[in-house]
Amino acid sequence: MKKIILTIIILPLVAYCQSFVPNAPELDLKSYILIEPNTNTVIAEFNSSDLIEPASMTKVMTGYVVSDQIKNELISLNDQVLISEKAWKMEGSKMFIEVGKKVSILDLLKGIIIQSGNDASVAIAEYVGGTEDGFVDLMNSYAGALGMNDTNYINSTGLPAEGHFTSARDLATLTAKFINNFPDEYALYKEKQFTFNNIKQLNRNKLLWRDESSDGVKTGHTSTAGYCLIGSAERGNMRLITVVAGSDSDNDRFLSTQRLLEYGFRFYATQKYFDPNKEYVSAKVWGGRSEQIQLGVSDEISITLPRTSFKDIKVDYEYKSNVQAPIIKGQVMGSLKIISDGEVVKTADLIALENVEAKGFFGRLWSSFVLWVMSLFGIS
Repeated sequence: MKKIILTIIILPLVAYCQSFVPNAPELDLKSYILIEPNTNTVIAEFNSSDLIEPASMTKVMTGYVVSDQIKNELISLNDQVLISEKAWKMEGSKMFIEVGKKVSILDLLKGIIIQSGNDASVAIAEYVGGTEDGFVDLMNSYAGALGMNDTNYINSTGLPAEGHFTSARDLATLTAKFINNFPDEYALYKEKQFTFNNIKQLNRNKLLWRDESSDGVKTGHTSTAGYCLIGSAERGNMRLITVVAGSDSDNDRFLSTQRLLEYGFRFYATQKYFDPNKEYVSAKVWGGRSEQIQLGVSDEISITLPRTSFKDIKVDYEYKSNVQAPIIKGQVMGSLKIISDGEVVKTADLIALENVEAKGFFGRLWSSFVLWVMSLFGIS
């Protein structure tokens, strides 16, 4: 059987007016990264795998663990947490919980996400993990499962501790997973204020006031880590996540984040090209109760590229002709390549979108004979 290679030219689906894409802005930071999470595209980065102190950006993992525990029904938002003396005495930022009283998981999550409360982080860690150390073991297990290979946690708060580190790339990975896996809990990150115990505190993320497309995520600061920020915004069909670390001032971290977000949204675009379970090509079937098999993809396929690179996008389909039945739905039948400016930017499997049963014994025998004869004469 021969393979069919079919090239289709797709007209540009996004407007482009720039004749080039400039370099990312130069920023006075220890490290940073800018990604489009849904297509897993790194748009810009600088020292993104270098180890950094996460400071209160640690609390994104604290919230992730809690959210996953809620999703798996191990705890609920209505659970009441008894506040320990250790949690009550925590230094640094607080939501002002009181020892001996009970606070709901929901309020503690808001205290962690909106107010960056160290007291809330320890209280919820003790409830979920039995002790804060037990919870930290969970944090590190989750980090390993998410592929955060440059990360190690020592506490749930981000207070300075030897051996407590991560990277901008790992934090971007974590944030992307948080947004996709736990949209309800992630929605708390865009709340601008929270009042608890008659004390109203504003969200420390000033991007929520500066950019209406911003919906998160988390600030961080210590004297050794500098000023840090995980930011995220969504415009149209494209979301961007940025992590900046080691800024010299509170305002500079927000300005750096804004510059990266504006750069990404202005010069890049995300375009969907394939929907799941939709026919894009078909192949001939031999020995089957159907003579054709529909081919498509299992998941939605989008790509993120510089806006100028969407001109003359091509798709190469490669698959076998004269496929012998039976064929099972989901079976890999070939592949596709999305090509821009001569470069392959995305590959994916072509799969069967339906089952094709084989004919009876004599039908299969006749089909095999015909295929054999065709192969002798080099007929596709």
